[in-house]
Amino acid sequence: MTTRPVTRRNAVLGITAAAATLARPSVPRAQSAARIVVVGGGFGGAACARALKRAQENLQIILIEPNAVFTSCPFSNEVIAGMREIDAQQFDYDKLAAEGITVIGEAVTAIEPQRRSVVTTDGVALPYDRLVLSPGIDFHFEALPGYDEAASEKMPHAWKAGAQTLLLRRQLEEMADGGTVAIAIPANPSRCPPAPYERASLIAHYLKTKKPRSKVLVLDAKDNFSQQRLFEKAWKELYGDMIERIALSQGGRVTSVDPSTRTIITEFGNYTPDVANVIPPQRAGRIAEIAGAADATGWCPIDPVTFESKLVPNIHVIGDACLGGGIPKSASAASAQGKACAAAILNLFAGRAPEAPRLTGVCYNTAAPGYGFSLAGNYQPRGDIFAEVEGGATSPVDAPRELRAREAAEAERWFQTITADTFG
Repeated sequence: MTTRPVTRRNAVLGITAAAATLARPSVPRAQSAARIVVVGGGFGGAACARALKRAQENLQIILIEPNAVFTSCPFSNEVIAGMREIDAQQFDYDKLAAEGITVIGEAVTAIEPQRRSVVTTDGVALPYDRLVLSPGIDFHFEALPGYDEAASEKMPHAWKAGAQTLLLRRQLEEMADGGTVAIAIPANPSRCPPAPYERASLIAHYLKTKKPRSKVLVLDAKDNFSQQRLFEKAWKELYGDMIERIALSQGGRVTSVDPSTRTIITEFGNYTPDVANVIPPQRAGRIAEIAGAADATGWCPIDPVTFESKLVPNIHVIGDACLGGGIPKSASAASAQGKACAAAILNLFAGRAPEAPRLTGVCYNTAAPGYGFSLAGNYQPRGDIFAEVEGGATSPVDAPRELRAREAAEAERWFQTITADTFG
């Protein structure tokens, strides 16, 4: 397959033409009543359901999602920093239902692979020909002693957008000037690896504007991180010494927390900040474990050509829950995987061998209003995972402010496009 450069349009839509051409194979009439159940209505699941229905409208597509409204993680850091309201992050499933997708507002409590059925909270068993799981992430609480759901009410993670996003925002608003905000960042793999550093940037912007004697302390379980040079340049340029980062080799890895005193314990010291944003270690959403699709790592190994689980037949896994290799756990990647998975399923139904997809993803980060940068990449199957291939692009470190402003505007357009493509 020839290499195509990443373009903004391809990056926004999440899948290049080489893979998108697979999205419209005809399904034999004998398969016209085939039923595909998609569990999880985020960027991956909704994109997959929509791609399937648009490619072959007589397929039975069922999307199971317990939340009537989806709250987007991309741009939720701006909500935390008071730059955006939460309703700008929220989308319903009315348009998907209008296209003939059956949307069921329940959770899945059991999956029976041998019988090819899923069971919802109301006790209904739904049979499927193919099942797509897009469960996102859950938290691996056992890996961080002292942290659990109750602790998150005092030390919010805000890593699932919604109530936690607003809780962290309220804590920042209530903090006195001169306070310290600590952000505890886990090791990879985790959802959207650059996002904690964007959060540190935007919280610093809020503090610089509203509470200028305050500081941000980043306690990091990694020595290096995605787009590090771009972030560090932005921090120096925009915030001086307001942001302090303690890396893994400096003792920054958080080993436990004490929510009763809001204390964060690291390998070389304890911290009691005024606001503690603790992002715990992560794993695939719980339903993946229930299905038997998650391995000992907590993530889901897949065939990267078809997204079919390597552990359970006739079940496909997309989005953050996958062991994806080089492709990041991001909204753009999830959308791309959802469309490529739909293409693979349609080819399987049609008796054709699925073609290896070429996925394109882009990650935008905003360090301040009007100050953005990006990283775009191309990914293809290599062995059991996705590997990055040539043709990617990243923002230059020494770019002028005009480019930073253009990329901030591009980030907003990306968000409007991907949400319209998925939900609108």
